[in-house]
Amino acid sequence: MSDFGPATGVGSLPGTDAREAAKTATGSFEDFPFLPELPARGPGADMIGRTAGLLVELYARVEPSGWRLGDRPGRDTRRARSWLGEDLDALEEFTQEYTGPLKVQAVGPWTLAAALELRNGESALSDPGACRDLAASLAEGLRLHLAEVQRRIPGARLVLQLDEPSLTAVLRGQVKTASGYRTHRAVDRQLVESTLRDVLGVHADGPVVVHSCAPDVPFALLRRAGAAAVSFDFSLLTERDDDVIGEAVEAGTRLFAGVVPGTDTALSDPAGSVMGVRTLWRRLGLRPGLLAESVTVTPACGLAGASPAYARQALAHCVRAARSLADNPE
Repeated sequence: MSDFGPATGVGSLPGTDAREAAKTATGSFEDFPFLPELPARGPGADMIGRTAGLLVELYARVEPSGWRLGDRPGRDTRRARSWLGEDLDALEEFTQEYTGPLKVQAVGPWTLAAALELRNGESALSDPGACRDLAASLAEGLRLHLAEVQRRIPGARLVLQLDEPSLTAVLRGQVKTASGYRTHRAVDRQLVESTLRDVLGVHADGPVVVHSCAPDVPFALLRRAGAAAVSFDFSLLTERDDDVIGEAVEAGTRLFAGVVPGTDTALSDPAGSVMGVRTLWRRLGLRPGLLAESVTVTPACGLAGASPAYARQALAHCVRAARSLADNPE
């Protein structure tokens, strides 16, 4: 039994109807469904607000500039939790008797620290103590969230996905300050890695995949932090990434290859969508038979910006593209 299925979604879908989204996510991926996110509902359904709603003993509210940490749960926290509850109800309805891998997503500690503001309006990233508190609160919140999903869908083997689109910017000192004129100092790589390791460690019973659709994903760092899989936008890879990807695959890291565009476009045939993956494999000199064991096919990023019809089409296309990889690895 694999920890992962051959294809899945990234997380977000268009629209505001939780039941419709759950039906799409479970119907498209019979062997690797995911808990959808519907940011179109508004603040609290976006990925930062949703994860802020999971925090334990830390609360955030919406300000004109974004999400800001505060002392007590307010309307925005309640809304985020209420929507998550709706999404879990819908997923539970469509996964009766389901046994197999099931993916849930949350924002990782560094993207959260870059996005959440302290009372002074600066990003939490500017304060090492705040980063520490945030990571500890997130870890506890994730532990409770995973337990709740497992209680509702007891046959599922949970896969936790941490979304870290800002990770590269955090490592390079490219996250802008509140004024927009300066950037926050780069965070020490070892601190980034150890914090990630602590948060990934909450899901000791199952695998964690770290997702980033930004360029220059730090594959080696994520592997050392304990990520069993890395999810990325395949179109952003360059040949510079070859060595780290080859090492990752040989070390048993699963690649979630985002090969299907996230916004409406004409889709090529499924084999065409994974042609780049086959080419990469040949370039790395890896065994073709390893392909289906090492790759899960996904959209390039979330589908929140797509039309509902295209989103369904893109997910179905991922399944067909994964089948094409398995049937014709050469």
